[in-house]
Amino acid sequence: MTDRTNNFPPLPSFLKIKPCFYQNIEEEIPAPHQQLVRKVYILWMMYSGTLCMNVISCLAWWAGGGSATNFGISLLWLVLFSPCSYTCWFRPLYKAFSGWIATVMFFSYNVGSAIVMLITAVLFTLVTMLMGLVLLRVHRLYRGGGGSFERAQEEWSTGAWKSAPVREAGFNAVTQTAQGPSLPQYPTAVPSYPDNSHW
Repeated sequence: MTDRTNNFPPLPSFLKIKPCFYQNIEEEIPAPHQQLVRKVYILWMMYSGTLCMNVISCLAWWAGGGSATNFGISLLWLVLFSPCSYTCWFRPLYKAFSGWIATVMFFSYNVGSAIVMLITAVLFTLVTMLMGLVLLRVHRLYRGGGGSFERAQEEWSTGAWKSAPVREAGFNAVTQTAQGPSLPQYPTAVPSYPDNSHW
């Protein structure tokens, strides 16, 4: 175990703030999983880029006469969600892959410490698997509601997605799939009475 200097996020050397994490996919991630970890990292960068674009869009909206509140919220999202998503989403996945290597290598130095490290590696792996299962479940929920990429393309090209009844029917289909059978619906119409009626 050599001392490694933190290198992420990459910051200019003239800043007093220094990087918080060490990240080296080639060194820390096993070769069969490097491509997957790179793709997840690219996905995180796309998410952060989308948050940046959201700030620009809200600024344009504000400049065009819209509300300044949305611009402030978009800045808050960028400042809060970019580092939080890295720390709470990407890093657990990254550690799940690199923790195993560090643990296996440390068994030759100190077995007791390596066993404690092994527990952490197992927990990171479990959390990563549960994240994957949740994504699969959400995907199945969407597919069970009759949604598909082809159907979405068809609705987009025909403009059906603009129709309130179509949107409501899609929402109801997904809700019923998630909640199971619902209670029977009763009429909600209110009877009309003549205006000159006396009590």
